[in-house]
Amino acid sequence: MSTTPPNPEDELAGTEQPFVAHLIELRDRIIKAFIAIGIGCAALAIFPGPGALYDILAQPLVAHLPEGATLIATSVISPFLVPLKILLMAAFLLALPVVLYQAWMFVAPGLYSHEKKLVLPLVVSSTVLFLVGVAFCYFFVFGQVFKFIQSFAPKSITAAPDIEAYLSFVLTMFLAFGLAFEVPVVVVVLARLGMVSIEKLKAFRSYFIVLAFVIAAIVTPPDVVSQLALAIPMCILYELGIIAARFFIEHTQAPKEGEDTAPEQSP
Repeated sequence: MSTTPPNPEDELAGTEQPFVAHLIELRDRIIKAFIAIGIGCAALAIFPGPGALYDILAQPLVAHLPEGATLIATSVISPFLVPLKILLMAAFLLALPVVLYQAWMFVAPGLYSHEKKLVLPLVVSSTVLFLVGVAFCYFFVFGQVFKFIQSFAPKSITAAPDIEAYLSFVLTMFLAFGLAFEVPVVVVVLARLGMVSIEKLKAFRSYFIVLAFVIAAIVTPPDVVSQLALAIPMCILYELGIIAARFFIEHTQAPKEGEDTAPEQSP
């Protein structure tokens, strides 16, 4: 009595593993990711060091402070904890490619070929867009924001921001701009899952422009430059998302049922 062979059209047939095996692999991947972050911490602690990392982060603000003014620490342990937080954040960003690689290697064996064509580009593009958003915020937005804020400071006041408050502000802005630059990824995912069509995305364009400016007004400080710096890229990225969604929908569809991928046999 012969057993029924696995479906030859199912490329994942025979690749199933016990649940415990998945947990063991997940543990190994997480350990490797933490090792990468630890190596990044050690490297950054040696050069340039936690203090120098904070100096780099604070440079856009210090450049617009009055001459001789510096940041202050109002807590006893702030001079130690704040640079340590910066070190951990920088180490995570440095090790991010390794972390994402470990996550991909854990998920990839359970995906079909057409799913890999969608997931891998989205993972890479979302990471790149987030980092671009953070870089855009640091190199352009901060300079405009701090210049605007300091221009309103009365002459009788010496600006001396707290290092912990500054770190909280910076992380909030980094997160806001990083997530705002994820607009194309969200558009592609919504369109690929069939939740919205390309035509609906185009029809929603005018509403999204209003929504982008509302979000920018809420998230950014009350100056026109930083609000435009967030809203305009969001609108541009929305258009890019529509273009990318059309491409992904076309090239990441599952093979149609009944398609014969095997070579035809000669009679």
